[in-house]
Amino acid sequence: MSEFAAPLAFDFVQRAPSPRMAGLIVAMTGYHETASGRYAQRQTAPLIVPLIISFGTPFLIALGREPDASDRQLSFAAGLFAGPVYVESDGRAACVQVDFTPLGAYSFFGGTVTELAGRMVEIDDVLGHDGHRLRERLGAAACWQHRFDLIEAFILGRLGRAPSPEIVFAYRKLARSAGAARITALAGEIGWSRKHLVDRFRSELGLAPKSLARMMRFHRASRLAQSGTTRGWAAIAAESGHADQAHLAREFVEFAGEPPTAWARRLALTDGRLVRVDADR
Repeated sequence: MSEFAAPLAFDFVQRAPSPRMAGLIVAMTGYHETASGRYAQRQTAPLIVPLIISFGTPFLIALGREPDASDRQLSFAAGLFAGPVYVESDGRAACVQVDFTPLGAYSFFGGTVTELAGRMVEIDDVLGHDGHRLRERLGAAACWQHRFDLIEAFILGRLGRAPSPEIVFAYRKLARSAGAARITALAGEIGWSRKHLVDRFRSELGLAPKSLARMMRFHRASRLAQSGTTRGWAAIAAESGHADQAHLAREFVEFAGEPPTAWARRLALTDGRLVRVDADR
């Protein structure tokens, strides 16, 4: 097992969504490592669809396992994945990351978003020559804010049709309930069968609503643990909609790659800037 440690020195700049980008993205982040060495991170199952445009050395990234030398990733998009993401770098990584909301990802990537689910796909295969050109322009830009401006203009220029109103309604209601809303009840409110709702979730967001609901409940538990407002894991399990503490522990192993206590110890040693905010919206 690798040692999980954040880089000792790095530039980290983040821009919140502008009014034109509200609901489409969670944030845009500039990241540049400035200290050589081997660094590893483990990210819990993200509720975002990231687009990473790199102009440094490639990351080693793998879904649900530690990466090896064949897992070199430079510029790519990744879909929703119901498990931990393992990242390693050599101290010379530099990139801009755009975190799309699941609904925003459909507007930007269109039907391709289903092909990204549980995968990482090179930017040229997702965005074609435009993606290659964007990477060149970002690498040549003089500052982070200029890079963010370039990306925002690029995203706004490629937006297509929005997800169907029924999926927007169901996803937002599921998110507002932190995954507690019943899938059958949501289907009934829309006037669809449960099977049709599941099929449409997969075709527009890349995952079934049950998987997304479980991820939302897990993230609710993570936030409660970080806030310190709920005493003990049993209470966190109850408040986040898990059957009991054992159920919560199993979900942590699946979505974070480790039990809750190990996750909490590791998080305490992680630079807070590297803890990503996910899209419960």
